[in-house]
Order: sequence, then C-alpha cells, then structure tokens
Amino acid sequence: MATDAEREGGPVRGLRPHIAVVLMESPGTGGNDPLYEESVVLVYAADEADARKRAERRARSRETSYLNDRGETVSWSLKRVVDVSAALDEDLTQDADLYARHFRDYGAYERFEPLLSGEEF
Repeated sequence: MATDAEREGGPVRGLRPHIAVVLMESPGTGGNDPLYEESVVLVYAADEADARKRAERRARSRETSYLNDRGETVSWSLKRVVDVSAALDEDLTQDADLYARHFRDYGAYERFEPLLSGEEF
C-alpha cells in the first residue's frame, strides 16, 4: 500500500528527486498555429526509468479539453517527455541546483526563447 508521501509525490526513503522536461501541445484553433508548453516537473523515483514513467503519468493527468471564450474547443495533450535526470542537488529543503542542459547553437536558442528579446507572450 502506498504511503501518503508516495501518493502526494513527496520524498520517500530510497527515492531520489528527478527533474523531467515535459512538452504539452495544443493544436491551433481558429486558424492559429499550434501552441506548446514546456514544463519542468519534479518527481521522486528510484531511478530514471521510474522517473520517466511518473513524469508521463503526471503529464497525462493534465491532458484536457475545454471551450474558450469564442466557443472553440481547446485541447492539451502530452507531446513528449523530453528529458529526465536526477536533480543536481538532492537536498531540496534549501536553495538548490535542479537541472542543467547544454547546447551549441545560441542563435537557435535566441529564436526559440522569446524572453531573451523581451517579447511579450
């Protein structure tokens, strides 16, 4: 039987904090392009394979459809669990480093990340 901490996804002896990068997708409505949401998720798991399963289950629980103010159906679904890795620091009761990724093409990153140019979303 699962403990309260396991049901709530909190720390449990033997489970390590893992960070998952999850990509959700909403197909375009009213002629608009699709919209994507990248989320960084904290899960506690014994290993990366278990962390990936937990992150996917958590993301699938967020899949939804609803009517917007124009009466159009907006839906969100899991596109992919992009990355999973153990948190860089295990003690999350204080300031901690959680996740890092590396890349080579700063121009592509700049085009992707609207916050770098001050673009409003």
